[in-house]
Amino acid sequence: MELRDYVRILHKNWIMLVVLLVLGLACGAGYAFMQAPKYVASTQLYVSVRTEGAATGDLVQGTTFARQMVTSYVDVVDTAVVLEPVIEELGLDTNVAALASRVEASAPLNTVLIDISVTDGDAEKAAEITNAIAKSFSDVVQGTLEQPASADAASPVQITVTEPAVPPASPASPNVRMLIILGGLLGLAVGVGLAMLRTLLDTRIHTLHDLEDITDRPMLGGIAYDPEAQKRPLIVHADPRSPRAESFRTLRTNLQFLDVESGPRIFVVTSAGPGEGKSTTTANLAIALAETGARVALIDGDLRLPRVADYMGLEGGVGLTDVLIGRVDVADALQKWGTNELYVLTSGRIPPNPSELLGSTAMDSVLGPLGEYFDYVLIDAPPLLLVTDAAVLGKKTRGVILVAASGKTKKQELTGAVRTLTTAGVNLLGTVVTMLPTKGPDSYGYGSYTYGAKHIAEQAEPELSRAQAKPKRREKVKA
Repeated sequence: MELRDYVRILHKNWIMLVVLLVLGLACGAGYAFMQAPKYVASTQLYVSVRTEGAATGDLVQGTTFARQMVTSYVDVVDTAVVLEPVIEELGLDTNVAALASRVEASAPLNTVLIDISVTDGDAEKAAEITNAIAKSFSDVVQGTLEQPASADAASPVQITVTEPAVPPASPASPNVRMLIILGGLLGLAVGVGLAMLRTLLDTRIHTLHDLEDITDRPMLGGIAYDPEAQKRPLIVHADPRSPRAESFRTLRTNLQFLDVESGPRIFVVTSAGPGEGKSTTTANLAIALAETGARVALIDGDLRLPRVADYMGLEGGVGLTDVLIGRVDVADALQKWGTNELYVLTSGRIPPNPSELLGSTAMDSVLGPLGEYFDYVLIDAPPLLLVTDAAVLGKKTRGVILVAASGKTKKQELTGAVRTLTTAGVNLLGTVVTMLPTKGPDSYGYGSYTYGAKHIAEQAEPELSRAQAKPKRREKVKA
């Protein structure tokens, strides 16, 4: 994936990322406040060798000796010989091992200093224990480890407390700020991981990039999503200045540029599965083409679940099936729709053998005259993966326009539809993506179309009101 794909994924899942980030921050804060505070008190000891009246060379040797011994002294700090007197002196309710786990001793490199720190839940007690350990350690070193040869003589090693321990003003742990930040980072990391996993598991079509992975045929248009599409399927007629209507006009323009070859301009519009918007796309495209002054024929070739008659508000009792069996002439079955040169051939009665009728020579006899008379002939065909009707019709026409619904059509379904057309030798002219969101990372750019809409809507409102009050008369084309 490219960088823009990752950005799109994060943009698309930003709500989940924010929720998990806040949840991580809350968990980090909760964990921090649940921890008991711990205080650390520290002291520093200076180790030296007694060299009264010694020459300069002896002083150097004494310092070198002390530096060598400091490393060994550090390991003595948390031993029983040092800690047991502290426990007895302070009356601590603990043992040597437990106290040793709270004591840390270290020596800075190339120095004669020893740093001792003690961790405790009480600041005063932490300082008290630290000073007691320093005193006990000094006694052990000077009285036991470095015991002088004579009882009256002083120990050659001297331990001096350079910085006594004082009660710390604030606890060393928990680090509330760090835990909150870590919690937020963990929540954000989980959110990013879930967003990536969700994207990898999502096999639906969303963007143009998804189509490019399946077919190299051009994307002819993207139809904006309209939550009221079921109430007003003919958006080009009902609301001509809406973003969704403009998307159908863009599809019309791309289809006109694509159609540069000679011959009848007969196109089949289909989809991989049901409910992807193929029928509304076909009807609106036909209206958009008729707006240019072209003569357009819209044929409902879905002889299993016809929709065109309902969408166009026409009588569907007599239609394509009656023409194919010879009961009615095609000129008598065509119904004029609207004020432009748009004629509709409904499906008629549902036959028991749709594929055989659509693949018959009678269908060729119907398409031949229509292709000669009309500038465009659009056929709404059933889904490719359910029946073979669309592939059968595709062999008789210029090619197929494949409709896919954003967020609904699965990639494997669209791949299967393309494979079906390829196997049947049908020309795939291009694809149309419906139900595209007008906002967000998957939008196709139609959501902000408002140029001139208000002025034209004000002019068209009286005409639309009269048109709704008085339905137009549907005429039949003469033979």
